[in-house]
Amino acid sequence: MTTADPRKLDMARSARDADHLQGEWPLATLPRLAEANVSDEPAPPVRWSAQAELRPVLGGEGEIWLHLLARAEVAMACQRCLAPVRMPVAVDRWIRFVTGEEQAEALDADSEDDVLALPRWLDLSELIEDELLLALPIVPRHEVCPAPLPVPAPAAEDEGHEARPNPFAVLAQLKSRS
Repeated sequence: MTTADPRKLDMARSARDADHLQGEWPLATLPRLAEANVSDEPAPPVRWSAQAELRPVLGGEGEIWLHLLARAEVAMACQRCLAPVRMPVAVDRWIRFVTGEEQAEALDADSEDDVLALPRWLDLSELIEDELLLALPIVPRHEVCPAPLPVPAPAAEDEGHEARPNPFAVLAQLKSRS
C-alpha cells in the first residue's frame, strides 16, 4: 500500500513503484455520479482499488498500466414506475497509458484495450467517476415494481359515444370490391 494522493497521482512513478491504492469515498464527493442518484437516503460509499504496474516490453520502454476496480450503488428512477431503484454498478478495467493523445487515439482504435494519454497528474476520483457513469444502466428498472402501475382511465369523450370505425375496415371494403 502506498501513501500516494489518489486525486493527484503521478502514474509514471506509481507504475514504476507498483503502487496499490484503495479506499472509499462518499457518493456525494463524485458530483456527476451523485446527480444520477434520485434517493434522499444516504448512499453506500463508493469502494475502489487501483493497482499500477510497469509491464516490460522487449527492446523498449515499459508500458504503464492501471487495474481499476470500483463498486457503487446508485438509486435511479425506474423507467416503468418512476420510483427509486437501487442499481449496483461495478467496474473492473485495465487501462494502458501512452505518451500522447495521438498515440492513444491510434492504439484505442486498433486494440480492444482501454488506452488513455498519460497526464502529468491523474485524478483517480475523476477516472473512477467516469468509469462508473459509463457502467450505469441505460434503462434502470425494478425486476418487479413495488406498486402496481396505474392504468389510464378512459377519456371522458370516449364514454357514452359509439366506437369510431376502424379506418382499415374501410380499406378492406375497398379492396374486396376490386
